[in-house]
Amino acid sequence: MRRIGLAVVLTIGVVLPLAAQTQQATKVHRIGYVGYDAPGSDPTGISGLRQGLQDLGYIENQNIVIEYRFAEGQPDRLPGLISELTNLKVGVLVTQGTAVTAAAKRATATTPIVTVSGDPVGLGFVKSFAHPGGNITGLSFAQEEGFGGKWLELIKDTMPKASRVGIIWNPANRSMTGSLKLMELLAPGLSLQLSSYIVQSAGDIDAAFDAVSKARVAALIVLTDPLVVARKAQIVGLVATRRIPTIYGVREFVDAGGLMSYGPSLIDLWRRSAAYVDKILKGAKPADLPVEQPTKFELVINLKTAKALGLTIPQTLLMRADQVLE
Repeated sequence: MRRIGLAVVLTIGVVLPLAAQTQQATKVHRIGYVGYDAPGSDPTGISGLRQGLQDLGYIENQNIVIEYRFAEGQPDRLPGLISELTNLKVGVLVTQGTAVTAAAKRATATTPIVTVSGDPVGLGFVKSFAHPGGNITGLSFAQEEGFGGKWLELIKDTMPKASRVGIIWNPANRSMTGSLKLMELLAPGLSLQLSSYIVQSAGDIDAAFDAVSKARVAALIVLTDPLVVARKAQIVGLVATRRIPTIYGVREFVDAGGLMSYGPSLIDLWRRSAAYVDKILKGAKPADLPVEQPTKFELVINLKTAKALGLTIPQTLLMRADQVLE
């Protein structure tokens, strides 16, 4: 009897640690993703996040579950969506853009938040890039003010005779203010006149393009914002109808048929956001994880669109491009 009892004790002593290890190895993490617009409006962000998580060993619906919520372009819906996710006790909230992150900051001071947004420091989401403090960290896709000058140079390189340039932007996204001010400063030296067209909701887009048509601008620059990125197909279509050469801040517009883009790689930023999710799930605090800025920038040119517009892209510009779509 003693031998049998001892055997049982030894067996339990071996099985329990193994069971604990198995349970730990198969633990399913739950995170939340909040998008500003409709489902499918941000395929780059979701694809990049998924790729990054997979690279780190996370497989969706196996050892990680992502709860997706979308505001359908209605900011008043954000508090309720974020409340749903915090009530689910998600380990991390992943927020797309300025409006979503601002709503998440107001909603919770305890749930860790990983943001991919314009200027987390300038917008008050974090104390500094090096020491975020609080419960928010992540990546900034804010472009340096110098990008404004580069976009104007691209227009002059492509259309030397251009004189009037329109800027489509969302003033609610303060991360773009610096670029706009720099372009206003540099434009006279390039013999360019600028006019700006405000887009703060989906309903503003058609009205903005009606105004652009009346102004007879020679070219357009579309400043990056979650709203315009979500409406890229509509914007590219309006541009094509009006035959206006347009420069964008991210390549997603060029993939959709736009002429040219120069700026940070969004998919690279979102892929890197997965590393923040991983560290937080393993116990790191957002306050201790420095906010990162873009490291990969790309010039992408669509030659098919250039041909449709009757433009000849200089060979020097084509040689500088990271990718040319034909």
